[in-house]
Amino acid sequence: MPVFKTEIECDSCKGSGLYVGMAERDGAAVVCGMCKGKGHYTYEFKYKEFTKLRVRKDIKQVVQVNPGICISSEINCGGMSYKDWLAGKSFKKGMEMREYTCPAWWYQTANYSAIPKFCPNMLGLSFSDCEFFKQKNKCWERYDKKGKNG
Repeated sequence: MPVFKTEIECDSCKGSGLYVGMAERDGAAVVCGMCKGKGHYTYEFKYKEFTKLRVRKDIKQVVQVNPGICISSEINCGGMSYKDWLAGKSFKKGMEMREYTCPAWWYQTANYSAIPKFCPNMLGLSFSDCEFFKQKNKCWERYDKKGKNG
């Protein structure tokens, strides 16, 4: 297994060798426990070299992102089959989690620059609190026709 080693400045003491935390006051310090007072230490990272994607037998469906809800391959969460994802296919319009999210909710996670500008001011609210959330299919239709500026 390959190992990457390098000398790095200690984050705990910022290279000074002395640590000052919440219990060290009025000019008092302790010898840094991370670097033992040296101001640096040898960082060592062991890793396995990447050769190829590993195939998983337990996956059926791949969704581009998860905006924070429980998903399952047993319900329509959008996305594509694992076979298509392994083949390198791209996520396209219509593969979003449309049954459970609105365009603003989805694109906040999937592609922030694509969030629709036609949404009401949601400051401090969850997306499901939006007055139009129950008709989110109409928001998706608008988004599909006119894009984020709809």
